[in-house]
Amino acid sequence: MRERIEYWIVRLLIGLVRWMPDAMVRGCGSLLGLAFYAFDGAHRRVAERNLALAFPLRSAAERQAIVRGAFKHFGHLLFELLKFSTLTPEQMLDRVEFEGEDRVELAHAQGRGVLFCTGHFGFWELQGIVHPLRFPPMAVVARVLDNRRLNALLEHMRRRTGNGVIYRQGTLRRVMRTLQANGGVGVLIDQHIQGKDAVEVAFFDRPAATTPAVAALALRTGAPVVPLFALPLGGGRYKMVYEHPVEPPPADSPDRVREFTQRCTDVLEMYVRRHPDLWLWMHRRWRTGEASGEAARGMFPAAKPDSGETEELRS
Repeated sequence: MRERIEYWIVRLLIGLVRWMPDAMVRGCGSLLGLAFYAFDGAHRRVAERNLALAFPLRSAAERQAIVRGAFKHFGHLLFELLKFSTLTPEQMLDRVEFEGEDRVELAHAQGRGVLFCTGHFGFWELQGIVHPLRFPPMAVVARVLDNRRLNALLEHMRRRTGNGVIYRQGTLRRVMRTLQANGGVGVLIDQHIQGKDAVEVAFFDRPAATTPAVAALALRTGAPVVPLFALPLGGGRYKMVYEHPVEPPPADSPDRVREFTQRCTDVLEMYVRRHPDLWLWMHRRWRTGEASGEAARGMFPAAKPDSGETEELRS
């Protein structure tokens, strides 16, 4: 019953935002985010602790403003995602501009596929949707939502412009096939990962357990790694940024997977430092010394352990 109610609420919202002016869409998203800020105490406290760890020299008032901004941003992201699901491809392209197009073209020209890495930052879902309107489609590695009906709806949104979706369990074969066909694969690298596959890298000068999948795949296949980020320009427009490919570590590096993962994480951290209110501070990124039972269900995603397939790539 809960799944059905959640699903039909989202369907109702899609019907409403279809006819809403852009300013109202953004306003409703901000209101939703502020409502979660007011009532979702568990995630608010997680965000406050994370900000204190990441920016210890900033004042409490500054950190609190970032937390509020982050909640507003994710409400805004949700409504913009619903709005984009109602637009035609031409209408989507009218709302975005691209930076670094040549980097994507040169990466695909190598013929080994392209690994795109990012995090829960900015408007990454919108970037995934518009990406195949300008470049070859990518397969997005994702986790399955708890609500099966909402998961099917989100998958439809992600696929409607030509992308594919690869879920975490049993992904290695499909990812390898995509890269061998010179396709793109998109991976989020900013969630805490449990299990033996995780590698520990520095994120805001603190150890963070991170998926090694991007680095292991790149070293195994030779596919270039291109970080991507979607930034707001104001007025309902967005800049889709494709960064320079991440240089792989030297062949004689003692731990190439960890070093490569660190380099990818450093690019993400650079963007989060520039725009801290656009990142998912509500996720327990650093788990040292925290009780395992603090995770809360809500509008923010939680990572699941890798399936163990990455170990095959590292060996």
